[in-house]
This record gives sequence, structure tokens and C-alpha cells, in this order.
Amino acid sequence: MACLLEAPLRISVLSEVTATSRHYVDRLFDPDPQKVLQGVIDMKNAVIGNNKQKANLIVLGAVPRLLYLLQQSSSSAELRTECAVVLGSLAMGTENNIKSLVDCHIIPALLQGLLCPDLTFIEACLRCLRTVFISPVTPVQLLYTDPTVIPHLMSLLSRSQRTQEYITQIFSHCCKTPEHQTVLYSHAAIQNIAPLLPTVASLPSLPVLKLPLPPSLSLLLSLPLPLSLSFSPFPSPAPPPSLSPALPPSPSLPLSVLVDGEQLSQVFVRMMQRDRPIEMQLTAAKCLTYMCRAGAIRTDDNCIILKTLPCLVRMCSKERLLEERVEGAETLAYLMEPDVELQRIASVTDHLVAMLADYFKYPSSVSAITDIKRLDHDLKHAHELRQAAFKLYASLGANDEDIRKKITETENMMDRIVSGLSESSIKVRLAAVRCLHSLSRSVQQLRTSFHDHAVWKPLMKLLQNAPDEVLVMASSTLCNLLLEFSPSKEPILESGVIELLCSLTQSDSPALRVNGIWALMVSPSVFGLISEAASPPAVGTSPPLQRLDTTRSRANARENLLSTRPHIDQIMSSHGKQIMQAVTLILEGEHSIEVKEQTLCILANIADGNTAKELIMTNDDMLQKIKYYMGHSNVKLQLAATFCVSNLIWNEEDGSQERQDKLREMGFVDVLHKLTQASDPNLCDRAKTAMQQYLA
Repeated sequence: MACLLEAPLRISVLSEVTATSRHYVDRLFDPDPQKVLQGVIDMKNAVIGNNKQKANLIVLGAVPRLLYLLQQSSSSAELRTECAVVLGSLAMGTENNIKSLVDCHIIPALLQGLLCPDLTFIEACLRCLRTVFISPVTPVQLLYTDPTVIPHLMSLLSRSQRTQEYITQIFSHCCKTPEHQTVLYSHAAIQNIAPLLPTVASLPSLPVLKLPLPPSLSLLLSLPLPLSLSFSPFPSPAPPPSLSPALPPSPSLPLSVLVDGEQLSQVFVRMMQRDRPIEMQLTAAKCLTYMCRAGAIRTDDNCIILKTLPCLVRMCSKERLLEERVEGAETLAYLMEPDVELQRIASVTDHLVAMLADYFKYPSSVSAITDIKRLDHDLKHAHELRQAAFKLYASLGANDEDIRKKITETENMMDRIVSGLSESSIKVRLAAVRCLHSLSRSVQQLRTSFHDHAVWKPLMKLLQNAPDEVLVMASSTLCNLLLEFSPSKEPILESGVIELLCSLTQSDSPALRVNGIWALMVSPSVFGLISEAASPPAVGTSPPLQRLDTTRSRANARENLLSTRPHIDQIMSSHGKQIMQAVTLILEGEHSIEVKEQTLCILANIADGNTAKELIMTNDDMLQKIKYYMGHSNVKLQLAATFCVSNLIWNEEDGSQERQDKLREMGFVDVLHKLTQASDPNLCDRAKTAMQQYLA
């Protein structure tokens, strides 16, 4: 009997709910405006906290009618406002509710409503738009379809505290791509949002009070300061074209924005004080990190060395929540990734290297977490800590040999990296191979830790089947393991790596092609094997060399090309003509700065050969190209070209006087003299070193 009664009972309840919902919708069509208004108010009260009622009203067609009433100029201001409130409440339901609202074109209707002079109605529309746009299912591009929308929203910022809150939250959630950032930047988002920060910085500091992150700070965090660059906690060696700056560098702009007479950076410094809420400290540190990486603040500025870096290190301590430790480590890795001095400072701050070892033990058996739900959450997300630790270790060990040694001597570090290469999480595998790649730049570690732990085995396994992003970093590491002094070279060759490397040179990925070429070139043994294994095609060029002119290089190619002079001469005597042709094509073509930089590095290595350098010296066209890039606007290209000249004129080598005389006649000395006054210290030092060869 119970089973027979269950279905009718369920149908009865459903019919009752549907009938009630239908009553609300029917009242929206009453000819009496006052009854319509009361019906909307009653509907507002009925849907609060009731997702089932919200879904019923959407299914019964309430949304189109509410939008119609909202857009009618004959509707009273109160009615239009109440309609916006109800729509905002419906948007607070499920993701399906959001999809239905978007399909009914709620966003254009609400944006149109912002043109109304009534502030209460504007605030209701903005509140509803905020709710819609923070949903992951809403296409954020809808905010940018009409070019008049962003400037109008900027003009509404000053209308009230609520308009400030809603608009900054909308911008923060809708700033997803360089194009979005460019639009906001070009409409003075920084200048409009910065004045809101003093209020944020002066919020009360109560340890027991969990303050929400102010939306104005969220927006500044999502904007590029000062460039239109998307943030990646640990970028690939060369950013993809889609992340290229959309605006010209303007490092002075953010610092020139004064907030109550105070520089923007100093406002962020105050937000990082230890008595500020943790979320505020961390977010302000991220803002300063982005400003530093964008070039608006020097890496040796006190606000970076004495404030931002220590703040981020504090976020890595075991007293912090998992999310804070992850965000702190990844942001710190991004901050110091290109700067060796910051890496050295961080490595001796609060025992950071040892502190990161705890990331692999979390949560421990003696964890202080007493909240069961929190413990369950942390267990499920512990892999994020391992990923962050690998990223930070990779950044720490990018340049300094002593730091690399300290990392490898950390408890079970090499075992953890090897384990990380086979983890189920692709993000952990990528971070682990990044860490391995950073450590593989050390000759000592290649000969000791890497050999003792046979890291080439899991690395080769990783190369068999992985996404391109992992393959690029794994093959970069393989290049270092194949260097002549690496004990791993012979077992790697015996494992059949030649076929794999040749396949990389034929990959659709430019980065994989160049890695295949570098791996085949870095070792005479490898180069000899490939020369024997493949007969040259009709044009006289082996397949790897055929692909050289279309490849995209990596930022550390110079470190990978550590060939001996006899090796350079051997390669150039066999394939010099083809290599020089490929170099010419790249330097003359439309290629990225990274590609041209590493192509000049190839020339610098050729210039270091005993006989190979004559291929450059007898090619006046190539010399003119080197001279051109010495005067280029990009300092990386200037450095690489000057490095090439240094190798050509080095005093201790035979024929140096003749080469110096020729380059002097071609005007190279004048260019070098100008570069000794360069603002970039590395370029200045490199030019002075070259000039000393003339003075010796």
C-alpha cells in the first residue's frame, strides 16, 4: 500500500508547488500596475533561499516578463527596481538558472538599465549583473560586446559605495584575457580604482574578524601593472603569442598614480603589515609582484626585497592554511624567477628551503587540524602543495649553484622529484619536471645526484606519453642530461633515444622541434650517431637542420649548448653552410624575440670555435646583422649579439688582431663604446668586457 500511495503523494506536492508558482507569474500580467508591483514583491519574498521555487518560476516563463517590465519606460522606478532584485535572486540559484537567464538576454537588458538616472535602480541592476558575471558559466565576453559599456561603468564608480563594490567585482571576474585587460587599462581602470584603496588599507585589524577581500583590491590584482600581461604563477620559458604585451611598456604609470599623496606601491606595502588580514597581505604582495615583473618596480627596490619577498615567505609557513601556502609559494616563484639576487635572498630567508620540505608531508599525522571537513579538504588538495613546492624549488635553483646543492641535500628531495614525475596529477608532473630541469643546469648535480637516482629513467618514461607542455620541459631537461660530462648520457643513448629525438624534430610544436635539435647537437656522440643513422636528403641537409629555420627556441638554450670547440668545429665543417643559411633566415624573418635571441646565441657558440668563427668573419652580411642587433631596442638581443662579438675578438686566440681590425673598420667599436653606457648592468658589463679586448 505504501508503494501505491507514494507516487500520488509526490504528484500532489509537485502540483501544489507548480500551481503556487503559476499564481506568481499570472500576477505579472495584471492590468493594474499596483497589483503587478505587489506581485513582484511577493515573488521576491517567495524565492529567497528557495532554489526549487526559483527553478519553477524560470520554467513557467517569469524571466521574459520581468525583463519586459524592467525595460518599459512606462513602468515605475520602484517596479523596475523590484524586477531587477527578483532577477538577481533568481541568479543566485543553480548554474542552470544562470544559463536560462543569459539565454533570455538578461545582460543586455541590465546594461541598458544602467543608463537610467535613478541610483537605486542602477544599484539593483549592477547587483544582478555582479551575480550573473561571477558565475563560471557566464560568457564574460558579453561585457565587452558594446564598446560604450566599460567607459559608462567607469563613470558610475563614483556614484555610491555600492556601485564601487559591484562594478569592481564585475571587472575583477571579467578580466580574463590580455584583450580584456587592455580594454580596462585603456579606460583608466588603475586611476579609477586606486583611490578606493586607502579605505581598504585602513580597515580595522581585529584578529578574530575574518574580513572579505575588498573588490577594489581584487580588480587591481587582475589587472596588469602596468602591462597587459596575463599572470601565470610559473610561466613557460617563452610565453605563447596570445600572452604578448598588448600595450607598450610604461613602467612609470602605476607609480605615478598617487593615492592621497602616496604612491600606489606604498599603499600596498601598508596592506602587507603583519596586523592586516592574511588575505589582504597576500593579495597586496601579489599586486606588487605583478608590478615588479611588469617592470614598474625594480627588483632591488626595498618594497620588493624588504616587504614583498618576506611577506610571501611568511605565507609558506606551516601555520598558514593550505590555500595560503600554495598561493604564497607560487607567487614567490613568479616574483624571483628571472632574478638571481632575489633567489639568493629568498633561499636564506626563514629557512625557506627546509620549510618547503613540509609541503610534501601535509597533512601530517600530528596535524593541528581539528576540523574534520577541513582535514578532508586538505587531504584532497595536498597535491597542490607538492606542485607549489616544486615550482618554488625550480625558481630558487634557476641560477645559483649553492642553492641547487642546498635543494638536492634537502631530505629525500631527489626521491620526491622522481615520485613527482609519475604522479596522477598532470600539474604535479609538470612542476616536478620543471624542478628537475632547473637542477639539471648544475654540472655537479648531473654527475652526482642525477646519476645516483637514475633520474633519466622516469624522465624517458615521461617522454613516451605526455601533453606537449610536459614534453617541452622534459625534452629540455634531456638536453642537459645528454651533455658530454653527464654520466647519464651513455645509458640514455643505449635506451634508444635517437629515434625519439628525431621524431621531436618533426613535431608540430616549435618548442619540441628545437629541443630535438638541441639534444642532437649538444653531444658529439649523439651527433655522430644521428649522422650515421640518417643519410642526407637531396638538398644536403639532415631533417633536423631542415627544421631549424622554423623552430622556436627556449630561454636556457645557451646553457644547453655547452659543446667543446672541437665539437663546434666538427659540426660546422660538416653542416656549416646549412646552419648559416638557417640562421640568416631566422634573423631576417618575422620571428619572436626569444627565437632571435637564441639564434644569436647559436652564432655566439659558432664564434667560439677555433675554425668555425671564420664562417662569420668571412660573411660581411652576417656581421652587419650582428651589428644591427647590438643596437636593437630589446636588451636580450643586444646582449646575445655583444656576446657573439666578444667571442670573435678574444685576445687569447689566434688571428684575434685581424678580426679586431676588421670589426673596428665596420664600426663595431663605436657601438661597443655606446653600450658601455647602457642602463642595463649586464649589457654594460658585457660591452666593457669586449672593449677590454681592444685595450689589452
